[in-house]
Amino acid sequence: MPIPGSSSTTLETEGPEEGHKNSEPLIPGLPDEIAELCLFFLPYPYQALARSVSSSWKRAITDASFLIHKTALSLSLPYIFVLAFQESTASFQWQSLDPRSRRWFALPPMPCPIAACQSGIACASLPRQGKLFVLGGNGVRSGAETTTHTTFVYSTSTNQWSVASPLPFKGSFFAAGSIKGKIIAVGDSGSSTTDQITAAERYDPESDTWTEAATLGMVLVRHDSAVVENRLYVTEGWTWPFRYSPRGGVYDPDENRWRMMSKGMREGWSGLSVVLDGRLFVISEYGDCPMKVYVPDDDTWRYVGGKKLPREAMRRPFAVNGVEGSVYVVSRGLHAVVGKVFEGNNKKWEFRVEWEVLAAPETFNGFSPFNCQVLYG
Repeated sequence: MPIPGSSSTTLETEGPEEGHKNSEPLIPGLPDEIAELCLFFLPYPYQALARSVSSSWKRAITDASFLIHKTALSLSLPYIFVLAFQESTASFQWQSLDPRSRRWFALPPMPCPIAACQSGIACASLPRQGKLFVLGGNGVRSGAETTTHTTFVYSTSTNQWSVASPLPFKGSFFAAGSIKGKIIAVGDSGSSTTDQITAAERYDPESDTWTEAATLGMVLVRHDSAVVENRLYVTEGWTWPFRYSPRGGVYDPDENRWRMMSKGMREGWSGLSVVLDGRLFVISEYGDCPMKVYVPDDDTWRYVGGKKLPREAMRRPFAVNGVEGSVYVVSRGLHAVVGKVFEGNNKKWEFRVEWEVLAAPETFNGFSPFNCQVLYG
């Protein structure tokens, strides 16, 4: 309850501008400019707790300019966000890893009405804006299969989920990526019972609107997808039995059209992809999981030097992402390995990788990763 004459009472009774002037300082004894700089250095996971310290802290941290200024000062740091399926509850939960302290923390639950919606979820992010997007959801409720076309948005600045404009098509299979601040979603049109990609939509987070994009002109069974140099690549990958060469499509948002993926790219795309500095890498899903890089100059793939992925510490399924020259591979039990990628000095397209294992707590043994994203906070 507010105390008469306190700052909270003043804010309630005075106008917005005057109330702001008379609001309590961020840190008593310090100018607000210096106090705000102190809050910039507060690690992202603890900003949610800091908002409960005082109304002035909450107002400062949740203000849209806070993240902008923090990013401009290069104080925003990358965190790894993993969508994990928990076997004991048959539900999904988002966990985030601070790769520097190796500490995990749980995100608030998604406002998803479906307990298990594994096959129809696609995720994308705007890393520098601290925005995470979860699209769709195909699962079972009350014994019946259901399909949704929802759009959920998580923001690191508020540590909260919100519900955005729903997907126009009600598909059950998706791939998604972010290009120039827009989210591109591709999937089936909802009329097919197979995991075939035919439709595409573009989402503008600023206006919270979806617009129809060019259709693929082909039918794909999605295996993996990646955004490279402002184009979305969707590939089938090699699947057993190897009866035919995999297909692949490339979407160019500037021209709003699809084209066939080059033969060398689609035939060598034999694993989960990660993009670093505009270069496409894959972690192969066979043998000792070697790492490869795609060379567009001659439409070929080359193996990355260094040690192989430490398979003894990893169990499938894998989820992969990367940022700032590092590859993050998360496996069953949320055990992770970080691969630092170095470029060779003497030969173009020559790389090597050094791996480091980040063991997860035993309490995560029942978790399997479904998706991995990188956000700055």
